[in-house]
Amino acid sequence: MPLPYVYKVTKYDPTDWNEEGRYVGLEVETSDHGPREAAYLAAVVAFAEESGVAEVSVREPAVAGLVNFGLETSVDGHGLAGLFAPDLSDYYDGAVVPISVAVELVRAMLRDNGAWCRLEVEGRFLIHVGFDQYMYIGSHLPCERAVTTAASLGLFPVRLERSPYEDNDETPGPPADAAFWANVADLATRHGTILLRESAVRNSSRWHRLTPGTVDNVQLAPRAMLSVWPDLSTDVAAVQAKANGLCEYVWENRAGAIQSATLVDPKPQDFPNDAVSATVISLIEDEYNPLLEAVLPDPDGVLRARWSAS
Repeated sequence: MPLPYVYKVTKYDPTDWNEEGRYVGLEVETSDHGPREAAYLAAVVAFAEESGVAEVSVREPAVAGLVNFGLETSVDGHGLAGLFAPDLSDYYDGAVVPISVAVELVRAMLRDNGAWCRLEVEGRFLIHVGFDQYMYIGSHLPCERAVTTAASLGLFPVRLERSPYEDNDETPGPPADAAFWANVADLATRHGTILLRESAVRNSSRWHRLTPGTVDNVQLAPRAMLSVWPDLSTDVAAVQAKANGLCEYVWENRAGAIQSATLVDPKPQDFPNDAVSATVISLIEDEYNPLLEAVLPDPDGVLRARWSAS
């Protein structure tokens, strides 16, 4: 259910917006990395404090993919360095972070560093950052002091019915329930070894090789999107030869680690030279055909993730 008080908080004067609510002035639509950006972050703190919120949940986390639609260039680490573990093991859907970290996440999103997520407290608070320096803040309270503070900082808070980023066009799931894991175990038994793709962050994945004896012991991030694939092939040359279009190249290196890279129409020089086995997965919608797909529910069995497996 939408929060009762939602504001579009931006640097753009509403008198310069068109009928669709878009800015038509001449101002550059990027962060100034300075006082205007600081005003956005101060507004986040003001709304959180008046809402009585000290921490928020990360929802639908993402990092920069092959294509970046931001106006600024994404950076190494996606703006998450120092906020989360280097392997992003603590950056996942449902992770709870203090407002100080939420402020830095907003900064990273304003700068198009690469990270993106929704920041929410169910039924009480939300922060959504859109394109072109549009920020949406919602609360269970009117936050009149915070509105005044934002305006005094040179921003323009405008009341809306809801954040445009509350809507998610994905159908969540299906859940990785007991039936899913029984099917995974059956595939591992029949094939000997299978691959499990784990994605707790959009545009990022980890790969696991599963055997009948390891299916029950695989360690996964909360609410991860899962897909099951046939095992790697030792005919690396043949795998590379059939790689084309938008694809994910997955390989095992000489040290036994499984790695992956997203490629577009790869050339021989694009492939790593340390692969001992490999596979290629087309990321084109009509050609993406995993053996199984699911999304991890919470430990109580409830599927709270709002994204689909593929």
